[in-house]
Amino acid sequence: MPTHWPSVGCCYWADGRATSSAGCGCSSAGWRCSPSPGLAPTAGALVAARAAQGVGAAFAAPASLALLATTFTEGPERQRALGVFSMIAGLGLTLGLILGGLLTTASWRWVFVINVPVGIAVIALARPFLTETPRHPAQFDVTGAIVSTAGMTSLVYGFIRAASDGWSDSLTVVTLAAGVGLLLGFLLIEARAEQPIMPLRLFAERLRAGAYTNMLLMSAAMGSFFFLSIFLQKVLDLSPLRTGLAFLPMPLVQFGGARTAPKLVARFGPKAITAVGTASALVSAVWLTQLDGASSYPGGVVGPLILLGLGIGLAFMPLNMVILAGLPLRDTGSASGLLQCLQQIGLAVGIAVLTTVYGTSLRNSADHPDAGLDPQAQVQARVQVQVQVQVQVHHELAHGIATSFIVLVAFIAVAFVVAVFVFKNRRPAAAGA
Repeated sequence: MPTHWPSVGCCYWADGRATSSAGCGCSSAGWRCSPSPGLAPTAGALVAARAAQGVGAAFAAPASLALLATTFTEGPERQRALGVFSMIAGLGLTLGLILGGLLTTASWRWVFVINVPVGIAVIALARPFLTETPRHPAQFDVTGAIVSTAGMTSLVYGFIRAASDGWSDSLTVVTLAAGVGLLLGFLLIEARAEQPIMPLRLFAERLRAGAYTNMLLMSAAMGSFFFLSIFLQKVLDLSPLRTGLAFLPMPLVQFGGARTAPKLVARFGPKAITAVGTASALVSAVWLTQLDGASSYPGGVVGPLILLGLGIGLAFMPLNMVILAGLPLRDTGSASGLLQCLQQIGLAVGIAVLTTVYGTSLRNSADHPDAGLDPQAQVQARVQVQVQVQVQVHHELAHGIATSFIVLVAFIAVAFVVAVFVFKNRRPAAAGA
């Protein structure tokens, strides 16, 4: 989680104004791929190293999209480029899940150290192949960056604390209220800033504002990966490596969906493809709410993973296309930074809200005993009879995870409504036009 917080303030700025997009990506690649988290001697050092990685990612990720927007002309050429971009993201997810599971069998530290050769390769390849984009002098909105980061940190901490201490806890209430207040203050700052890190004109066009909303909601839905991994390891008793392999159907289908999306968008328009993608993800979310302690991988997990992968593969490419369409060059970096920032915020908030519901469900698990256990078996479970304890633990974990996925349904349902009623099959007007 610490990786997300520096991203909130820095993502908006990585737009090629103070430094070029290509230079930003090259310089931050080494930062993002630093081995320092893997070498951290304490938990505090690990958190600090991850925060530093967040700053590097905040510069590199928006720069990559900004480069796509400036390198490829709007239309079929850019659509194909965004399709490839989405496919590579799916491939990275696949390799990350599998390699992550494999490496953690040796040591969790290898998950971070393995990034070093990747970073070196990126820097080596970027310099000869990436062209510098025009530089635009600008002043960094320090106040906006600090307030937005503080607001998101406070908000997410409040959700996480509510999971363990309840909604009536005084610190929970204070941090949630502070988070909302700081984010409202951030909007006021941006409205008055001479050079805001988040130009509000990006939301002036209905279609682009809808795409940003859906990017936030769909990214929040991806917080379900965290709880699916818990289900696979704690309920189905899979090893880390087998858990990574168990996710394989999702990114493979996502890869195919992202590859097909540009052709489908050219034929049917972004509204139809985004709606189909969110509908597929919605069916997946509803299916996941049916998980219980007796669910199997083939019967309860594979189907939702396939549908979710299809939904992400189809929806993300047209969302990226709509957000970047019709923008003047000066706004491509800000638009890309905001897009990437909303993805990070959505993922963080999604995990926090799902954790809150999950924790509340576990606290109330005594009210949901496994119907398959007779009263005598439940008594035995309470006195630590091993087999029955394991069954009851699986039931409680599965019930908590399935309950948290109700929030997932809500996120994607709103995204589907936005896709159907807000989107139109036309490109957005230029920001500020």
